[in-house]
Amino acid sequence: MTTFRDHATNAAAGRLSLAEILEIFAAGKQPLKFTAYDGSSAGPADAELGLNLKTPRGTTYLATAPGDLGLARAYISGDLEPEGVHPGDPYLLLCALADKMDFKRPSARVMANIVRSVGFEHLKPIAPPPQEVLPRWRRVVEGLRHSKARDAEAIHHHYDVSNTFYVFVMGTSLIYTCACYPTPEATLEEAQDNKYRLVFEKLRLQPGDQLLDVGCGWGGMVRYAARHGVKALGVTLSREQAAWAQRAIADEGLSDLAEVRHGDYRDVTETGFDAVSSIGLTEHIGVYNYPAYFRFLQSKMRTGALLLNHCITRPDNRAGAAGGGFIDRYVFPDGELTGSGRIITEAQDVGLEVLG
Repeated sequence: MTTFRDHATNAAAGRLSLAEILEIFAAGKQPLKFTAYDGSSAGPADAELGLNLKTPRGTTYLATAPGDLGLARAYISGDLEPEGVHPGDPYLLLCALADKMDFKRPSARVMANIVRSVGFEHLKPIAPPPQEVLPRWRRVVEGLRHSKARDAEAIHHHYDVSNTFYVFVMGTSLIYTCACYPTPEATLEEAQDNKYRLVFEKLRLQPGDQLLDVGCGWGGMVRYAARHGVKALGVTLSREQAAWAQRAIADEGLSDLAEVRHGDYRDVTETGFDAVSSIGLTEHIGVYNYPAYFRFLQSKMRTGALLLNHCITRPDNRAGAAGGGFIDRYVFPDGELTGSGRIITEAQDVGLEVLG
């Protein structure tokens, strides 16, 4: 097996082939085969998984953005071809590339040899794929980070890629974040519905109660609550989500109890809700905005109301909140994650009592 660490010494010396350079950038915890358009190869010839560098443009992407961003650019542009997996589902290859997807940048000496080996012509930056958003420092033209305008653009980039795309990913129910399987034999739709049952019960909702669901996606929680006699209001920054949700509400005959608005949750004027649910929104808030976020949600709740805050967390509270280059440019622009301890602290500091 060849790893990045094994290459550190040799790569700093002799001239490298393109396949060897690709191996330096991408080698992970499993043996992989690397091939390139110059005819070179590296790694075990019988490896089941590998990468094929197909074009000079791919070389430029790798050389100008070492790490996950360069690999993503080359892959998205069709310049880097996965081998041993379906091109639309490269999960096994991604797992093999690097532990926890933590791609390592080469040392200065290795990088200097890579530059000599590929030639300076490949160090002139070229336009990234059209799917990529601007780097954070250039997004200031869209407003300050986590301003209403910039948040709206980030959500538009992430979600308004057509509902059809998300049906392929999540199924026809379009229920986001996760599912909770009641039995191993349950279907995805049953597991997704069971997730909402758990939320509903944790919020102790009863017929006639009022629920506010912020960042409501396609309105799954709103419709679930309405089916059980709860008057529910959902808010999403995604225009496509809101339009789909309103149609689904009408189709189910729930319009007297359920509503999904296209807008910012911070623009909700109603108060006195019996419960508030936030399912998958906190990732978009920004860690330093947690106090304002929790204060706003608290202001929407009647005395004694319950809030359920469901989100992705990091395993500790030490790591930086911002995502890496690939995550920030292609998946969650401006997204931030932190540990559950930080989130609980912020909720308590505005006066919310955290229930076990």
